[in-house]
Amino acid sequence: MLAQLLISTSAAIVLFLGTLHLVYTFTTNKFCPRDSALEDQLKRVSPVISKQTTMWKAWVGFNASHSLGAMLFGALYGYFAIFRFQMLAKDGFLILIGALFLASFLVLAKRYWFNIPLAGLAIALSLYVIGFALILV
Repeated sequence: MLAQLLISTSAAIVLFLGTLHLVYTFTTNKFCPRDSALEDQLKRVSPVISKQTTMWKAWVGFNASHSLGAMLFGALYGYFAIFRFQMLAKDGFLILIGALFLASFLVLAKRYWFNIPLAGLAIALSLYVIGFALILV
């Protein structure tokens, strides 16, 4: 029961962070550059890969898809932890993929992001690992 609670809480943290990120992407200026001239430039310049978009549209799309990935992880692992826990607890592949996903996000947070997602992901990964460790004991 404690393992199930820890793993579902881990998933809830990631779901919350992903949802908050999506809301911030489309309803606030939190991901806008502080320099408005830079934002104007990003809205005019295309990346090398294609002239069909701009750096600004790519930035918004990246943030939205990043949010959706975190939300999908949180929703699926939350569902598994709450409603299909025995299946999840016995599926080494899902356990490993979940751990790798969280660890990868933690590395990205440490290297490229800022303290709030870093702390949230560190807590989520810790709860996830402890939850599965309790199953093995």
